[in-house]
Formats: sequence, C-alpha cells, structure tokens
Amino acid sequence: MSEKQDIPTDMRAQEATTPGAEAPPAEPTPEERIAALEAEAAALKDKWLRAEAEMQNLRTRTQREVQEARAYATQKFARDAVEAAENLRRGLDALPPKAEGEAEAIAKIRDGFEGVERSFLGILERNGVRREDPTGKPFDPELHQAMAEQPAPAGVAPGTVTACWTPAWTLNGRLLKPAMVVVAARAAG
Repeated sequence: MSEKQDIPTDMRAQEATTPGAEAPPAEPTPEERIAALEAEAAALKDKWLRAEAEMQNLRTRTQREVQEARAYATQKFARDAVEAAENLRRGLDALPPKAEGEAEAIAKIRDGFEGVERSFLGILERNGVRREDPTGKPFDPELHQAMAEQPAPAGVAPGTVTACWTPAWTLNGRLLKPAMVVVAARAAG
C-alpha cells in the first residue's frame, strides 16, 4: 500500500486546501528552460575563460621567473669572481711601471699576469659579467657610488665622473658592484 492510501480521504482534502501549504513547483516552460540553460552556459563559459586567462598568466609568470633564475643564479659566484678580477688588477698596478732596461723576469711576470687578466675578463664577459669604466661619463647613481667630489677641471661639466677607483660590474645588465668614483663638483653659488 502507498502512503496516500494509508491517509484517510478527508485528511488528503484538508492538506490540499490548507492555506500556506506549498503547491508543487510549476514546470518551467520550454522558453524559460532554454533561457536558464543559456545563462548557465554563459556563466560556465565566463568561468572557463577566466581560468584559462589565469593559467596563461601563471605560465608567463613562471617562464619569466625561470629565465631570471637562470640569468642570475650565478650572481653570488660572479660577485666573488669580480673581487678576484679586481685583486688581480690591483696586483698588476702594484708592479713597477715598464721601464727601459728592466729585468727580463719582471717584464715576463707583468706580461704573464696581463695575459691572465685578459683571459679571466674574457671568461667573465662570455658568462654575462661586464666591467664598465665610467671615467668621463655623467654620474649615474644606479651604477656609481660617489666616494669624493672635487672641483671640476677646465672643460669638464659638473656631475661628470673625473676618476674611477673601481669599475662598475654588471651581470646580464643587473648591477653586481657599483663603480667607486670621484665626481666633478657643481659650481658654488
């Protein structure tokens, strides 16, 4: 027996006429059903397009981060290698200048160290490390560290680098070590 059969007939009639009793929902018309499905399809398409855009952004961001990681992974090593290159230059500068009649041993040592320096700088350049001597160029706070300021010599514009204590070093365009420079002072006034 079904539930309807168990309920007395007068109760079924009372249920049907009781105010506030919910009537079964009306079946939507085909047009309403189509409109609802089109709205749902549009919402799903919008969600899908947003998800695709987010995935493309993620791929682009990840690719950029991987490229940066590859380009700058050696930054700490490059900084240490730059220090070695500068020390090699300081050693060369400490040798007495070339002079006529100097001992052959000193000339060979100087020439040997200069060859080592050229080779070492070539290796650094092939790996994206560049050295820049800013002497005679305008002071750039992004690349230079002003260590001193002195009156501008004749014919030199104020704000120009007049001497360079150490060159600027970059790794693939990113600053590794700023140049330590002397800058021509602006005219007092």
